[in-house]
Amino acid sequence: MHLALLLDRQQPLHFIGVGGIGMSALAGILAKRGFQVSGSDRRCSPVIEGLRQCGVQIFLSQSAETIAALQQSGAANPVVVISSAVPKSNPEVLEALHQGWTIVHRSDVLAALISSQPSIAVAGSHGKTTTSTLIATLLAATQRDPTAVIGGIVPAFGSNARHGEGRLLVAEADESDGSLVKFKAHLGVITNLELDHTDHYPDLNALIETLKHFAAGSAQVLANKDCPILSEHFEADRWWSTQSPEQTSFAAIAIEEHGDGTVAQFYEDGQPIGLFELPLPGRHNLSNATAALAACRLEGVPFAELQLAIAQVRPPGRRFDCRGLWQERIVVDDYAHHPSEVSATLAMARLMVNSGRSPLPAHPQRLVAIFQPHRYSRTAQFLEEFSLALSSADLVVLAPLYAAGEEPIFGVSSQAMGEAVRRLAPHLEVLVADSLDQLTEHVVRRTRPGDLVLAMGAGDVNSLWDRLAAQGDPDAAPALVA
Repeated sequence: MHLALLLDRQQPLHFIGVGGIGMSALAGILAKRGFQVSGSDRRCSPVIEGLRQCGVQIFLSQSAETIAALQQSGAANPVVVISSAVPKSNPEVLEALHQGWTIVHRSDVLAALISSQPSIAVAGSHGKTTTSTLIATLLAATQRDPTAVIGGIVPAFGSNARHGEGRLLVAEADESDGSLVKFKAHLGVITNLELDHTDHYPDLNALIETLKHFAAGSAQVLANKDCPILSEHFEADRWWSTQSPEQTSFAAIAIEEHGDGTVAQFYEDGQPIGLFELPLPGRHNLSNATAALAACRLEGVPFAELQLAIAQVRPPGRRFDCRGLWQERIVVDDYAHHPSEVSATLAMARLMVNSGRSPLPAHPQRLVAIFQPHRYSRTAQFLEEFSLALSSADLVVLAPLYAAGEEPIFGVSSQAMGEAVRRLAPHLEVLVADSLDQLTEHVVRRTRPGDLVLAMGAGDVNSLWDRLAAQGDPDAAPALVA
């Protein structure tokens, strides 16, 4: 189906697995734009209820009967939208094929949205969600009223999607399945690049070629000069850096770095423009913020407006998300599931412990790393790198590996990772849990007041806060990092 036809308001759309973070964003925006949208999911959730309020027709099952009900509604047969997480054996998919309905990938719908108006698409191995969140937040705070399709909850919007009346659309461009090659953005932003998603990419060169395809489809490319792979293999129209203002269009050089944020000097074409205060700690967040400021400056937003707006930004959901205090332990949830992300997150947490300054509700005294390996393929590829990153903590507790639908690989497990950490740091206490219940028990018994309990992973380890709360009332209501 031609992309333009997907944005014909006479054409209904049906999303299978509409409660997913990427699918729900698209469904909500299209519904708010006057499209006839339906969707199915196996369970209700706040996201599903939000879609209902937007006018999306919801089916809380995935069966052939859903397709039959849509067929009997009297409207035109909808285009069926799926994500990479929807298997070919899904009963709705099978019935839609049987009825001869058109089935498209969610990336086709996002590509149609991106092509329908000037768009900023953010790609890269790490920092996509945070960078796209910051761009959309800054544009909204400076009265540009953007539309946004983000892979996480944006605190300023209370949602992963925003329907705006402004000229710009901000989208997160996920490289995990290669579908971002369909996007034709006004501005393509590439945060960094290193091997990941080894279930899809056989090697780093395949990933580089995919991102080059994305860059070639963008009218203008803004990229991170500090990333060696990008600087070696890519030709960008504009570069940014947090290391040097030389030979870059944009740079932010840290003047003060603390556990609760960074003060930096912003440069354009080597010239200092002004200071800004970023309330997100860590050099990786400074890089994300520099990209966001640069993208907004390319869109003509005055720096004085951005100075005011960036001082109020907050990270997206599951990015160092403080859930609250449990018996004087500070519990934080983070999505880190690649060695570089784990290393950066732990370095930021260590800065909070050592500097005595943090946005947390109490000053952390010790760093406890709770980590859940995600996918057998990723764990096998990066076992030593994960182990090295985790060895910087004061206590390590490993959750059972989250398969994400993959078949087991012999010798690849949380136990193997625990042994690797012990080899690197023989004096470090390392615990390996056989279940999430045992993980919770380890945290209850082996942590102590003043600990920063940092739960990292892309699986179900984020249930730790709720599991701890079930052990007894937390000391304080959940608090978000400001």
